[in-house]
Amino acid sequence: MSRHFHEELEALKQTLLAMGGLVEDQIRRVMRALLDRDDILAQEVIDRDRQVNAYDVEVDKRCVELLALHQPAAGDLRFITTAMKIVTDLERIGDQAVNIAHRVLELNREPPVKPYIDLPRMAEQAQHMVKESLHAFVARDPHLARRVCAADDAVDGLRDQIFRELLTFMMEDARTIPRALRLILISRFFERVADHATNIAEMVIYLVEGHMVRHTLA
Repeated sequence: MSRHFHEELEALKQTLLAMGGLVEDQIRRVMRALLDRDDILAQEVIDRDRQVNAYDVEVDKRCVELLALHQPAAGDLRFITTAMKIVTDLERIGDQAVNIAHRVLELNREPPVKPYIDLPRMAEQAQHMVKESLHAFVARDPHLARRVCAADDAVDGLRDQIFRELLTFMMEDARTIPRALRLILISRFFERVADHATNIAEMVIYLVEGHMVRHTLA
């Protein structure tokens, strides 16, 4: 392949990483908006989703052009198809941040149900999984990718713990039900962030090793 083709591949990778950095920051910001009860920051997360979507369109366009103009094979073809899958997961992570931001705006109208302990931990772990999945992509590191996949269990455990705790609050005081349900939704949105990070990690394994591991990792 020509030098120009490989320069375009590198540009594609950099655009994907810029998008990844943005969605990581979206997760960080929306958790801060929840903890600080910050309507302005929550709204900023919602507004910045336009930039996430613009990256989504740009990466897709670059991938289609590379496939159409250069007809890559083997490793280069896997790289481009992996990029097309990763960008979809990154865009959906951005959507989860927006979903959380909307719940934050609703929660900020009423007093908090309880101090937030497990939700920040869950958000941090999910954000770390996104970051590490992208590091695995850059380094083409299937071992790091597998560690990302394994980390998903801890996020699921926190989701279950949050649900049990909030269920207790709802049973003891029915007035907490609307707020508790919003917090349960937020925990599920963070769980989905971790699921998308796992998807990215699985695609990294495909990129490096050439076989799909989805639904096969223990």
